[in-house]
Amino acid sequence: MNRILVDTGPLVAVASSGDKYHHLCLATLKEISIPLLTCWPVITEAAWLLRDHHQSVHRLLTSIAQGFLEILPLPGNESEQMSRLMDRYSSLRPQFADVVLVHLAHRENIDTIFTLDRRDFSVYRTARRRPFRLLPHLTRK
Repeated sequence: MNRILVDTGPLVAVASSGDKYHHLCLATLKEISIPLLTCWPVITEAAWLLRDHHQSVHRLLTSIAQGFLEILPLPGNESEQMSRLMDRYSSLRPQFADVVLVHLAHRENIDTIFTLDRRDFSVYRTARRRPFRLLPHLTRK
């Protein structure tokens, strides 16, 4: 089974029917395995972006309890590794949630990320120094 990390963007797009990526992210969900893996910083970011939509935040949190999303643990002793990633990618001014996802990808040997953030995730690398496989497939217009 191909394990997939999910970033903030797709979670917000799925929860927001008016988001320009809503339908693309829903279609992508039909093609991939669940549970999707993520972390609390991503959930926090998504909840903040959805803060004016109480029902969307409720559905997001419920999706964790229902097994659609699995929150990977972040032990405190891994903070130094995340700090090193912040340093490595400092020219991007990385968001903390992004750094945590890259850290988890390294730790869990995951090479696929469901994200709308092509600017940063096209630069981040797997533990084997390869580009991540990014979903959904976005076409340029």
